[in-house]
Amino acid sequence: MMGLETIPWADLAPFIAVGFFAQLVDGTLGLGFGVLSNTLLIALGVPPPAASAAVRTSESFASGFSGLAHIAQRNVDWRLFARLAVPGVAGGVIGVWIFALVHQPVLRPVMFAYLAAVGTYLLWRGPRRPHTYRRLRLVGPVGLIGGFLDASGGGGWGPVVTGHLLAQGATPRVAIGTANAVEFFVTVTVLAAFIRTLGFEAFTIAAAGLLIGGVAAAPLGALLVRQVPPRLLVMLVGGLLIVTALYGLLALVFGPIPAFPRY
Repeated sequence: MMGLETIPWADLAPFIAVGFFAQLVDGTLGLGFGVLSNTLLIALGVPPPAASAAVRTSESFASGFSGLAHIAQRNVDWRLFARLAVPGVAGGVIGVWIFALVHQPVLRPVMFAYLAAVGTYLLWRGPRRPHTYRRLRLVGPVGLIGGFLDASGGGGWGPVVTGHLLAQGATPRVAIGTANAVEFFVTVTVLAAFIRTLGFEAFTIAAAGLLIGGVAAAPLGALLVRQVPPRLLVMLVGGLLIVTALYGLLALVFGPIPAFPRY
């Protein structure tokens, strides 16, 4: 049996910190775990394919704990959950199938342009209108597209689903909590579809560190989303969407540059 003294904490520490920060942002704002953890892993010198595998592996577990934390804080609307879950899982399966057949590089710049537009709208709308719950008309299609992009584009559930729900006028706490809860099922579906490719090699030190940090931050993120004022939440989500879109577009043009080759 492995004791605590045999665990390589020095090697795990940077990845635990990355996972904690990424999940704290994701649990509070409903998006960001994938893009933040992937970006920071690459900055630590992890090769992009290994970073993507580690993020996907850890996210499937961290999103589960995050969903449970949001359920415990009563941030989940179960009717909205049901409307998102089935289309989201179906979109993930379709995305994996499309990804296996042909990679479509045009998909990512289109998604980033869309996220920038939604983020700009949320920044404009946040301080101007009160955000109270109203009937949401476009839920199933948003879940389908979010699941599809999460699988075929390497991420996208949180930015697309949370951003679009907020743009439609959903209560920020409910939109973020419900999107986080559904994300677990979408991520597990995508991971299961990719498992033949990833195998047990996906469970690296980086993945383990992300998982530990993500699980530790999950309850705190679910608690913070209840404390932050709704208008500020909407503006923070809008700002993060714009930053995500700009980073994605720059990465497509210049490519990621590892900063710490030691890892």
